[in-house]
Amino acid sequence: MKVQLVDPSAFTPPYDRALAAALARAGAEVELLTSRFLHGPVPPPAGYEVQERFYRRTSARGLDARARLPFKAAEHVPDMLRLRRALDGDVVHYQWLTIPSLDARLLPPRRPRVMTAHYILPPRPSRRQLRSARRVFGAMNAVVAHSEHSATRLRDEVGVEAARVRVIPHGAFDYLTRLPEEKPLPPELAGAEGPVILCFGLLRPYKGIENLIEAYGRIVGDAELWIVGNPRMDVEPLRRQATEAGGRTRFVTRFVDEAEIPAIFRRADLVVLPYLDAEHSGVLYTGLAFGKPLVLSAVGGFPEVAATGAGRLVPPGDVDALAAALDDLVRDESARAELAAAATRAAAGPYSWEESARLHLDLYRELIEARS
Repeated sequence: MKVQLVDPSAFTPPYDRALAAALARAGAEVELLTSRFLHGPVPPPAGYEVQERFYRRTSARGLDARARLPFKAAEHVPDMLRLRRALDGDVVHYQWLTIPSLDARLLPPRRPRVMTAHYILPPRPSRRQLRSARRVFGAMNAVVAHSEHSATRLRDEVGVEAARVRVIPHGAFDYLTRLPEEKPLPPELAGAEGPVILCFGLLRPYKGIENLIEAYGRIVGDAELWIVGNPRMDVEPLRRQATEAGGRTRFVTRFVDEAEIPAIFRRADLVVLPYLDAEHSGVLYTGLAFGKPLVLSAVGGFPEVAATGAGRLVPPGDVDALAAALDDLVRDESARAELAAAATRAAAGPYSWEESARLHLDLYRELIEARS
């Protein structure tokens, strides 16, 4: 079976490549059609082929080139039309579409089409956003949801037929635990002696970081709070808030190289995702891979991960509940150990890439048989 995975803008290289490698290990012939990722290194191909077919001229100009987005837009339609000629797989599995409402009209009709719903809709979608989601997901023979929560949204809000929705959990990013070369802790984080609470990933307003800082300021003890990630918001108010809250909060506000991630997660005693809204998070599946106890807001598919015993749930935006969970787990090493053991089991079981590949291949076979 030949499977072609398509992510034109390389929105999720770790996911794309982990899935491609898992499918290849399970016996599929796999080709990833994508573009050059400009933000840092990506996992090398392991048993599958990569074709960088999109935005080649824009990519060659670099991430900081002037008018990069207009150049990319000019390449988009020609690249999508060329894609039609390049698709010869038994199944074509789209991870993302760059301009969904337009791209849905450009997809070749003859081969089984699958799309992963990495993102479905904002909390209060406009009519235009609903129409776009219905056009894109409705153009697929099947849509993969990473959780029952996402599947419900696809059926009830978007209107995708129930028979076309398949729940396949996101895999834990275990490849990060066995990188050939790991970098030591960044100098900004060296020398921690007490428990470490880690908030990792792109810094965005919806992630509730200000609530985490307030909650951390209420706990007692020698725990440190690490806020690590490339900012997509003004972090100066967060720095001022952290200073006023007391304790010790360390910031690393830059792009974090993949080789730096293992040391950061290995040193963390607790990984916290205090999000106000989300469907999923690569940070969550990185925490699972490293067997870390989790504190999660009850948003999106997070409760389904917590149900494995790997995490404590708190209502989104509830600073009191977040502070109580942090305080309890910072004080109780045995409780952290229970959560960590459950996280390790989840990463090796329902959230393993082997299980993901098995479920994907079952879906692909069904679509191929139905088409023939």
